[in-house]
Amino acid sequence: MISQFELIGDNKVGVLPKQVDQLAMCREIALQKDTIENDSSFMLVDLDKIIQRYNLWKRELPMIEPFYAVKCNTDLVLIRILASLGCGFDCASREEIDIVMETGVAADRIIYANPCKTRSFIAHAMECDVRKMTFDNAEELIKIAKLHPNAEMILRIAVSDPTATCPLNLKFGADPVRHAPHLLKIAYEEGVKVVGISFHVGSGCNDASAYRTALQHAKNLCEIGEGLGFNMDIIDMGGGFPGADHHNNPFEKIAETIRDALDEFFPETEKRLIAEPGRFFAAGPFSLVANIIHATEVPASKITKNPNESADHGYMYYINDGVYGSFNCILFDHAHPVGSPLFDVDRNEKFISTIWGPTCDSLDLVEDKKLMVKMNVGEWLYYPDMGAYTLAAATTFNGFSKPVPMYVMSEEMWESIKDSCHI
Repeated sequence: MISQFELIGDNKVGVLPKQVDQLAMCREIALQKDTIENDSSFMLVDLDKIIQRYNLWKRELPMIEPFYAVKCNTDLVLIRILASLGCGFDCASREEIDIVMETGVAADRIIYANPCKTRSFIAHAMECDVRKMTFDNAEELIKIAKLHPNAEMILRIAVSDPTATCPLNLKFGADPVRHAPHLLKIAYEEGVKVVGISFHVGSGCNDASAYRTALQHAKNLCEIGEGLGFNMDIIDMGGGFPGADHHNNPFEKIAETIRDALDEFFPETEKRLIAEPGRFFAAGPFSLVANIIHATEVPASKITKNPNESADHGYMYYINDGVYGSFNCILFDHAHPVGSPLFDVDRNEKFISTIWGPTCDSLDLVEDKKLMVKMNVGEWLYYPDMGAYTLAAATTFNGFSKPVPMYVMSEEMWESIKDSCHI
C-alpha cells in the first residue's frame, strides 16, 4: 500500500499512491503487528488532513492568518507541515518558542500568547527577537517595560462563550469595558508599545455569536488605543475552532459569523487579522489504535450500579493506553472519546461494558457504561480524532509507553509540500 518513504525532519513518512483511508490503513498496520505478536498501541497520523484543514481555513477565512496553538499538539511533523504552508505559531512558553524556531520558523511568525509570562522567558523572547506578546494586567506591563523594550503588546480581553468546552475567561482576559481602557492608559504611561487586541472565546466554542461580541469590543478598544497614539494594527481572534465534525457549531458557521462581524466592525480594514487555531488542525489527522490486553466478564450490575441487572452479563476491558497517556484529554480537555472495534466482527449482541486504561489507578477509566459487542484479548479498538490535547500531555506513568506515531500521506500532497517542508 505504501509506495515510498520520505523524511520530514527526522521522521519517516509513508507515501501512498492515493488519498489516505485512515481506518483501512490502521487495519493494515494492526494485521502486520498481529503477525509478529506486537500488541503495542499506535497513532496513525494522516498528514493529508493537515493540508486539507489548512485549505478549508483559507477558503472560509482567507483574510485571517492562522497562528497554530502549539500547546494543542507539539508533534514536529505537524509543526513542520504547518510552517511549510505559511502558518504562524502561538507559543505559551520558552520551550514552545524553541520547538518552533528549531524547525526554521522566523521570530516574526510567532506570538507569545501567554498573558502572565515568566521573567526569564520574557528575556529569552527578547534574545530570540520574538516581539508580539499578549497581556491582560498592569503587572505584566511593568515586567515587559523592564525586560523587553522592543515588545509589541496585544491586549487580551475577556469575552467568552460560557457553553464552550473549556471557557478561558476565568483565568485570562481584562474586562473590555471596565479594565481594558485603563490598561491602555497604563501602557502609554509606562512607554510600552501596544499594537492590537486579542480574545479567546473558549476552546471548543459552541456559540459563534461570541466572536461578534468580541470583535465589537475590539473595535471600541482600537479606537481608544489609537486616541492614545498607539498604532493598533492587529486583531487576534484566538482559538475555539472545532477540530472535527461539530454538528452543533460547524466551522463553516463560525467562519460565516466572523466574516459578517468583520464586515460590520472592520469593513475594508488594513489591520492584520490573525487567529490561534489548535484543535482545528491537530484533532482529525491523529487516529489511535489500542489493543485489548485483558477482558473479564462481570455482572452487569457492577458496571451499571443497578442491582436489578445482577443476572445480566457485563464486560470490563483493559487497553494499553489510558488517561495517563493519550486519553488525558478526558481529564484535561473534557473530551469523551468513543472507540469501536477496529475490524468488523460477526457478533450482533451487545453488552454493557467498561473500557479501562492499563495502569493500577482506578481513575484510569476511558469509557463507562458502553454498549459493545463482546471482544477478546488481542483485538483492537479504534479511536478517531485523537490529536488535540492528547499526546502533548501524555505521560509514561506506571511504566506504560506512549503510542508510537506513524505518518502517512498521499503522493499528491507530498509533491505539494516537499520543497518547502524543511526536509
